[in-house]
Amino acid sequence: MNELVTGDAVVLGLRPARLPSRALAIAIDLTVLLTVFVLLSIGLAVATVTLDDAAVAAIAVATFLLVLVGGPVAVETLSHGRSLGKLACGLRVVRDDGGPIRFRHALVRGAMGMVEILGTFGVVGCIASLVSARGRRLGDVFAGTLVVRERVPAGRTRTVPPPPPWLVGRFTQLDLSGVPDGLWLAIRQYLTRMHQLDAAVGGALAERLASDLAARTGVPVPRGVPAAAYLAAVVNERQARDVRRVTAAAGREAGHAPVATAAPVPLTMPASANISADVSVPVPLDGGFSGSRPAGVRPDGGRAMEAPTGRNHGEGPARTGFAPPA
Repeated sequence: MNELVTGDAVVLGLRPARLPSRALAIAIDLTVLLTVFVLLSIGLAVATVTLDDAAVAAIAVATFLLVLVGGPVAVETLSHGRSLGKLACGLRVVRDDGGPIRFRHALVRGAMGMVEILGTFGVVGCIASLVSARGRRLGDVFAGTLVVRERVPAGRTRTVPPPPPWLVGRFTQLDLSGVPDGLWLAIRQYLTRMHQLDAAVGGALAERLASDLAARTGVPVPRGVPAAAYLAAVVNERQARDVRRVTAAAGREAGHAPVATAAPVPLTMPASANISADVSVPVPLDGGFSGSRPAGVRPDGGRAMEAPTGRNHGEGPARTGFAPPA
């Protein structure tokens, strides 16, 4: 599931990049490439001063193709869609299905980029990006890729939607110990962004995640249960278990530690639980006992004075170890 987290999860958790951020990333990349090209050209001009004009022209063309076309292709292939400009702007190139790009995708993008960016000074690329609903240029269309944003403001994060009521509590006996954190992350990011995906792509991803989750738990997906609803119900069950575990641990600790007040103690949920609500456990005044205090014991640990009853009434000090007031 590593590729799903680094590929699919990027698409599910983030949004397609638009023209301003893409133009800035391309400007940074072109600045770096042109600097390298100029330095190599100067070095080659000095080294080939004794060659004829035809050889010098051939070397210049080869250097141009190697740096301005081969350079971006190599960088995007090795970095899985992150060039220097995209890394600075928080962008990344992925496939249409959310997976990481490969050499053929980078090659098609680089070849088309030489025409629509270098050949037309970016005019064709800008028009195509403005017309496209997801901001894609012609290289992305032919290569089957998409440029997405990897960084968004923290305030735009969303909570996992609840499962259908008829699925709540159905997976209480499911063993979740073998599910890795990467798969949980991918499922959570899918559930928070599933309404922003195409129906076909979202359905395929849900089926894939559901099959991976079922393989980890050893129990197949119940017949007739949609994949997205199954994922939401299992995530809800995991969150409920995390809440119960933390609450029980807090109760055990409170039973051994003396507490002077009955104010609720807020508990910080672990990051893997993905619970947005705070959990509070009331701490009893009796040092951890859930029942009433023993008779004659004050909350501060001392002994209380017993009421005079029976034959002791009016005959002398009460038999509690305390002297009567003078």
